[in-house]
Amino acid sequence: MKRIGHIKDKRGNSITLVEAMADYGNVQKSYNKARKGKRYRKDVIRFTKEKEENLKRVREDILTQEYKPGTYHYFKVYEPKERQIMALPFYDRVVQHAINNVLEPIFNKRFIFHSYACRKKKGMHKASETLQGWLYGWKKYHGDEPLYAIKADIHHYFQSIDHGILKAEIRRVIKDKEALTLIDRIIDHNGNMPDGVGIPVGNLTSQLFANIYLDKLDRFIKHTLGVKHYVRYMDDFILLSPDKGQLREWLEAIEIFLRDELRLKLNPKTTILAAKNGIDFVGYKHRGTHKKVRRDSIKRMKRKIKWYVKGKITKEKLQKSVRSWTGHASHADSYNLQKKILTLVARADEQAAAKAA
Repeated sequence: MKRIGHIKDKRGNSITLVEAMADYGNVQKSYNKARKGKRYRKDVIRFTKEKEENLKRVREDILTQEYKPGTYHYFKVYEPKERQIMALPFYDRVVQHAINNVLEPIFNKRFIFHSYACRKKKGMHKASETLQGWLYGWKKYHGDEPLYAIKADIHHYFQSIDHGILKAEIRRVIKDKEALTLIDRIIDHNGNMPDGVGIPVGNLTSQLFANIYLDKLDRFIKHTLGVKHYVRYMDDFILLSPDKGQLREWLEAIEIFLRDELRLKLNPKTTILAAKNGIDFVGYKHRGTHKKVRRDSIKRMKRKIKWYVKGKITKEKLQKSVRSWTGHASHADSYNLQKKILTLVARADEQAAAKAA
């Protein structure tokens, strides 16, 4: 595989990756991406007041490799599960968008088709549609035959990524030394995690790095094991086969590969299950005939409605959660469920109004 050190600019000239990252048009695009939905935050407003000067500094920091990541802001999110998020200042997000804009297309064309996380024209719903399509096809043409699945995910994935292995995988594709200097500096800046291990969930570049790291697993499963029906969304993945014994062999081989090649472990909850009982993946329960929203998602939405009635969250926050949840639910067979949730929201509004009176 040919390593990349140069790409073509809009005029067809060959430029280094660092020059592409520091291109004024790319930096301006990065600023626009970084401020999307955040334009009224204090650090965004401060940056925007001296925008041209700051963008010039971004370009210089990239071209000279003087860029040093800023201090992380730590906070936790609790849905769908508790996670620590490490967020960098706005300036750093602009720099990382500039780097990502150049790296992403280079790696994207090398990823397998059925890797769906954080990729253009892919995503959670496409991953769900793929699995649903396979299950529907099996039900239609092999309805009397059993089908089984490995449902797996990586134990503490982001915090377990080995820096040495990640850098080696990146160097299999990238040869621009100046670009690699910037990339290494971002990887090494891992906050309160141990040296040499772990990348922050909140970093923009972490999404790409996480896909690069597991691309090696994807190729092992597809090309070495020869698995036809394999789909991955970040560190969650599914393998299908009518042969349960074959799945056991594949699972053992995957565990050994993860341990020896990537220094990772599967979540202890990883299992082999009968597809007829439904497969939980990317927020939905999939069967050959239909797809439902997962029960824990419904419980979380009902909990937020109760919080609103108790005054723990505002009406605006509830409305935002409802819009997000109904958008997610609309991709499943959930017409009656959505009506039920919206009815509960209307009742909650009445109860809140009665309390306020």
